Amino acid sequence: MTAGEKAKAKGEQIEGKTKEVVGNAAGNDRMAAEGRAEKSTGDARAAKEKAKDVFKR
Repeated sequence: MTAGEKAKAKGEQIEGKTKEVVGNAAGNDRMAAEGRAEKSTGDARAAKEKAKDVFKR
């Protein structure tokens, strides 16, 4: 996993989780849903990079 992609994935995961928590606390369903979507994007990016690492060996 390249450092840049790993950082980008982690950033998306953290930003998504933060939006989700704030959205839930504020009762804003739209913001919570956006947060879940961003977190999922980060999770998918991290999984893709891990899979690439497995095939490089």
